[in-house]
Amino acid sequence: MDAFQQAVQSGVDFANNLLWSYVLIAALIGVGIYFTIRTKFIQFRYLKEMFRVTLDKNEKTTDDEGESITSLQSFFIGAATRIGTGNLAGVTIAITLGGPGAVFWMWMVALLGGATALIESTLAQVYKVRDTKTNAYRGGPAYYIEKGLKNRALGVVFAILIAVTFGLIFNSVQSNTIAAAFDNAFGINKAVIGGVLVVLTGLVIFGGVHRVAKFSAVVVPIMAGLYLIAALFVVVTNFTELPAVFMMILKSAFGIEQAVGGSVGAAISLGVKRGLFSNEAGMGSAPNAAAAAEVSHPAKQGFLQTLGVFLDTLIVCTATAAIVLLSDSYAAGNGEGIAMLQNALGEQLGAIAPAFIAVCVFLFAFSSIVGSYYYGETNIEFIKNSPAAVFGFRIATMAFVFIGSVLSLGMVWSFADLFMAGMTLINLTAISLLGGIALKVINDYQEQRKKGLDPVFSAKSLGIENTECWDEEETVRPAAGEASPPPIARR
Repeated sequence: MDAFQQAVQSGVDFANNLLWSYVLIAALIGVGIYFTIRTKFIQFRYLKEMFRVTLDKNEKTTDDEGESITSLQSFFIGAATRIGTGNLAGVTIAITLGGPGAVFWMWMVALLGGATALIESTLAQVYKVRDTKTNAYRGGPAYYIEKGLKNRALGVVFAILIAVTFGLIFNSVQSNTIAAAFDNAFGINKAVIGGVLVVLTGLVIFGGVHRVAKFSAVVVPIMAGLYLIAALFVVVTNFTELPAVFMMILKSAFGIEQAVGGSVGAAISLGVKRGLFSNEAGMGSAPNAAAAAEVSHPAKQGFLQTLGVFLDTLIVCTATAAIVLLSDSYAAGNGEGIAMLQNALGEQLGAIAPAFIAVCVFLFAFSSIVGSYYYGETNIEFIKNSPAAVFGFRIATMAFVFIGSVLSLGMVWSFADLFMAGMTLINLTAISLLGGIALKVINDYQEQRKKGLDPVFSAKSLGIENTECWDEEETVRPAAGEASPPPIARR
């Protein structure tokens, strides 16, 4: 069995090295630069607008008997999957293996990825569909590949990849990190933690997307707030050392100075890889949450998801990097993955730190399990509208949550990277081909905002086809200074 596992690990590592050393780096950065230029750096120009949209109270259709979630709830579902293991263990692993320079490349992925996230989430809104059973919205890359590119076969391939990647593989990563954190902090057997996680996961996912939304809306602010307070304490108490840390990051990023044996190639590769795992910009996952919201204009969700990318990487991931790089544990190589983060924070907070990180990891990672399951369910529904298939997927999700808690760290992360690469390449290809439509929608939003309007969307006026959720509504554009009226549903 050990020989078989080693053979599988070697094959997966070879594929990951090929994809992440060359293909994905060029694709992610290239697409990010392309859309940044085409949108005239809109992810920076419209930062204020992103905050405004986040707090926007969405208008409801008169046919609101369904259970469509709000824009803010959609943001929290996206944040729940973004803010997870990648922000803690992922950042620590990237720094350990690639040097401090990996943090710089994580920043670059986020800054450029902001434009990519805007495009993909806008497209998700344009081509979303209404679930005939619940009347809620569903969407994402599988849907805009089918409707925008008119290629259902490729949409099904993507749907399979994301269902396996998020519902199964990524959830095993999350449970693995939770189990490792509790084992390191309290000495609790990993299998016991796995069993508890299975029960909790089942209780939430059998409640449907709205329980997911409500759970995330409560947990995400709490978990992020507590963790950032701890990171802020570390930064303030070590303020004089910050310039040296930033200089270390920059020197390592460009190979001027290496640390812990990390080369510039490793820094770029791991920074891009862990950055994508963390903020998901371009991966094609967050658009599934973006499509679920009910808004007056698709670009609103695009801006909201862009803000999520910045929050995830520039704030939360940077907080983790500060905790690790300001510690002696990093220089001494004290611990692996989440254990190093626990040890690093322990230098500042004392014996309470391992337990604190274990609790934070639980909140971060468990909310990601819940959000990731929703992404998988949405795509199972795309492949086949079958209650039996959804039920089977729920059982499989719970099984992988348990399996991940007892597997080795390296095996779990390697499979996550491989499946993540496959879905990312498909999604980047799709949004590149459909980018013209997204840009048309975003430009329409900007024109309305310049006139002082709260933008509303008309697919017909822009000549966009196969937009069934927008086709079923007539939207009336208000005069300057007036609030947008709710869309009138056609029965």
